[in-house]
Amino acid sequence: MRRDKNNLKIAHFSWEYPPVIYGGLGTFATEITQKQKFFGNEVTVFTLNEGNAHKTSEKWNDIEVYRPKTLDLTDTFRLFVDPGLKAWGDNLKFFADVVSYNTMSASHLVNLLVRKEGRSFDIVDAHDWLGIMGGMIVKKELGIPLVFHVHSTEVGRSVGRGSHAIKDIEFEGGQAADCVITVSYAMKDELQKLGFPHDKIRVCWNGVDSDKYDPKKVSNEEKKQLRNRYGINDNETMLFFVGRLVTVKGIDTLVKAMPNVLSEFPNTKLVVLGIGDMEWGLKSLAENLGIKDKIIFRNEFISEEERIIHYAASDCVVLPSIYEPFGIVCTESMSMAKPTVVGASGTNGFREQIIPSGKDQCGIHVNAFDADDIAWGIKQVLQLDDKGVKMGKKARKRVLDTFGWESVAKRTLDIYKEFIL
Repeated sequence: MRRDKNNLKIAHFSWEYPPVIYGGLGTFATEITQKQKFFGNEVTVFTLNEGNAHKTSEKWNDIEVYRPKTLDLTDTFRLFVDPGLKAWGDNLKFFADVVSYNTMSASHLVNLLVRKEGRSFDIVDAHDWLGIMGGMIVKKELGIPLVFHVHSTEVGRSVGRGSHAIKDIEFEGGQAADCVITVSYAMKDELQKLGFPHDKIRVCWNGVDSDKYDPKKVSNEEKKQLRNRYGINDNETMLFFVGRLVTVKGIDTLVKAMPNVLSEFPNTKLVVLGIGDMEWGLKSLAENLGIKDKIIFRNEFISEEERIIHYAASDCVVLPSIYEPFGIVCTESMSMAKPTVVGASGTNGFREQIIPSGKDQCGIHVNAFDADDIAWGIKQVLQLDDKGVKMGKKARKRVLDTFGWESVAKRTLDIYKEFIL
């Protein structure tokens, strides 16, 4: 029987979903499912039950969400996993929890929702290695088309190292899926090099809620209060970095770039917002470079509303990632009309967002491996008479033209329909 492609029944396997959001994956899953629902589709999400809470199903913004309780399989896994996984030590529990989440969620969908309650689904969208195992089980049991939504890879996240087990899971997911959606053309190139079938890969950029990320909705008083909190005076320039404090985000090289920036623009301060295992090393680096008073570290999770005020209060956003499949923080910065300096080397979706020259220039591309080049990019903005205000306005226009969630959702649905009979 031919399915109605205008009213799809979609199942998502996403490790992150409100209230559990750690980064871009959670933001994407939240936004795309709401838009798919808005367009008249039936959307069901299978996600992590953090702490094995008693509530295993609910409606969230009119979206059906299941959080099956998981079992602690850690000790069982130790009996047979290879030495690479055993070397994870206490972190093996994380891997075991991912497997438990996938199997429990797939069992719930297959055995309860479909076989017992008689429901049906048109397609399964499994996000990253964290959800693809569940998607593969559902495809095998029910014959439902499977989309593997790849937001990043283990090779990229670990800068060429990482877990062989996770790499194998990603590879097998790419072979088993009917379609692989990824978030940038840079990621498409990476996946092809890793052996993903090129004819299965489709590119769909991520997006941003430009109504929420709107500079007009932040008052001058809110911006002033935030700058005052960090001791940034009216005559000083505020640079802003937001992201995890890990190697791939390039934050250590940005700190190393600051003395060069300060040599020409001494009234500049950098606000670093994020947490990660590099925190104390970065603080020590800033002290050793003699710029401790020029870098303000805020190492905690904050609300989205407060993060938006940070964008608004800054003069320039700097995101020197060495690996960034897409990078929603860049889209957020652009939506907030900020000139944005971005890493553009290797697998980097930033360079597809930021136009670095010409009449539509909205930011600067830099080599994120090179502190001097990062400094050069920042100074390109700061030396402008308006400190990049015109660039920022063009950045917001680009977001409005290209990176709205409605456009992303429509593109995703069109890709789904290619693979539904």
